[in-house]
Amino acid sequence: MTEGGLDLGRWIWYTPQGMGRWRVAMRLVGVGWYIGICIFFGVWGGLWLDTKLNTKPVLVIVGLILGVTVAIYGVYRMLLPSISNRGDEESN
Repeated sequence: MTEGGLDLGRWIWYTPQGMGRWRVAMRLVGVGWYIGICIFFGVWGGLWLDTKLNTKPVLVIVGLILGVTVAIYGVYRMLLPSISNRGDEESN
């Protein structure tokens, strides 16, 4: 644990004034759900298209790759403000 943040290995999560540990924990739980939902819908969409177009398992793999890509990009966008705020605080 560090002052004002939660140290998880190389990643340091910034906690602004007034933001408690539970709020940070819920944000991380939300990130986990976001990843799971993106991958689920990517695979589900690939399965649905495979049954319609009879192309098993090509579109399932494409859906999985698309779901993982969307999840990585979304997590990056969600956590970028937290990471950049922590870097700004350390440089001052």
